[in-house]
Amino acid sequence: MPDVLVLCYHAVSERFPAALSVTPEAFERQLAVLKRAGYRGVTFAEAMQASSDRVVAITFDDALLSVLQRAKPLLDSVGYPATMYAPTAYLDTPDKPLKWDGIEQWHGGEHEHELLPMSWDQLGELAEAGWEIGSHTATHPHLHQVRDDEELRAELVESKARVEDRLGLDCTTLAYPYGDYDERVVAAAGAAGYAAAGTLPARLPPARPLAWPRLGVYHGDDERRFRLKVSRVMRRLRGSRLWPTG
Repeated sequence: MPDVLVLCYHAVSERFPAALSVTPEAFERQLAVLKRAGYRGVTFAEAMQASSDRVVAITFDDALLSVLQRAKPLLDSVGYPATMYAPTAYLDTPDKPLKWDGIEQWHGGEHEHELLPMSWDQLGELAEAGWEIGSHTATHPHLHQVRDDEELRAELVESKARVEDRLGLDCTTLAYPYGDYDERVVAAAGAAGYAAAGTLPARLPPARPLAWPRLGVYHGDDERRFRLKVSRVMRRLRGSRLWPTG
């Protein structure tokens, strides 16, 4: 059986203390762990096609500028591509920080600049470098809380179309904001034309293309914790009934 490891990151920063940020030094050490373990870097879409081998798909949610500035050089050094998930409604104004539920605490303070997104041109640069650009919806809602079917459809369809129109490439994968989904959301993602979508569950359920469990990597993950988190033993444990769901 192939060993398909899918990781989820957000910001990469020296000083940003948010739980969703990792330092460049930590990220570099984590890449070294993966490289020494024999993982081949692929995009998320490529990982879905893996039939054998040990592969890792490194994904980034939110299209934060810090990923281009600090993560990409480190990924280049080990020969890994990555996948960027873009919240498309925010990318026409990259001079304005992202704003949605869960990140407001950083607005108006010294770390507000850490919430600046990439521009479409910068996303195009990543695509030209071999990165996959996927959808993170249009406005980053909790999709399972969007009760209106047309609003749900618009978040999924319009963001996909926006990526394809601005970058001239197929957008085949999605990352659910906050990792939140239910079976209604999964069905809507399939109807919108996505081939695969990433989640962020506490317990790791059996992988399905439109509900593929990713492992979140966070500020508090030192090297020992990271090694444990990505180990096959721990992943099997997180897939068992012994692991709590929340």
